[in-house]
Amino acid sequence: MNTYTAEVNRIQDLTHDVRAIELRLLDPPTMSFKAGQFVSFEVPKEGQPRPVTRPYSIASPPEQQDRILLVLNLVQGGPGSSYLFSLREGERTSCKGPAGAFYLRDDGTKDLLFVATGTGIAPMRSMILTQLQRQPDRPVTLFWGLRSQRDLYWQDELAMLVAAHPRLTVVTTLSRPEPGWQGASGRVTALVEERIASVRNLAVYLCGGSGMIKDVTARINAKGLCPIYREKYYDE
Repeated sequence: MNTYTAEVNRIQDLTHDVRAIELRLLDPPTMSFKAGQFVSFEVPKEGQPRPVTRPYSIASPPEQQDRILLVLNLVQGGPGSSYLFSLREGERTSCKGPAGAFYLRDDGTKDLLFVATGTGIAPMRSMILTQLQRQPDRPVTLFWGLRSQRDLYWQDELAMLVAAHPRLTVVTTLSRPEPGWQGASGRVTALVEERIASVRNLAVYLCGGSGMIKDVTARINAKGLCPIYREKYYDE
């Protein structure tokens, strides 16, 4: 892994507790990575004599090599998110990477299913944008689980991608929807159970909490054998 110096280029608050941070790479000025990989930050933690390391997936696609996009929750007392949320536009920071075995495989024969909860969407965005550019005619499905309407973001972007790519299907489901929600309700596990008829020609990518990953893996395995790639997310 390399160490990168970067400048905070842009900050965007996506929801009440989710922020997108775009970092412009300075030294080295570019990064080569695989869609789905992450970078790590060494951040201070109260009560600890040494910094702790926290990884964050890159949400931007690999062809954009001069800057990377991070998307994260603010977690009270979480050393990683507290540090990144304290950054301001124009400030400099450093990170190490890229790293991680959770990345988009170069297999042109499989249909792809992406299942994410919360900010587990970050590596999926990078993968989906890469796949749509690489093979726009292959079927791609995204199931994304959030809590309620106030947790929604990127819905306009996803709708634009669906309009431009007929083989892309996106379903955002809310586990605790408020009145007026017209979309899917319930957990992503139910979507996998109800809408995935066959796994014969499927590759599955999962990113989110350990409970979701365990449940979706079990339901996919019950339908048959196919490649399943997983990344557990810990909010800190």
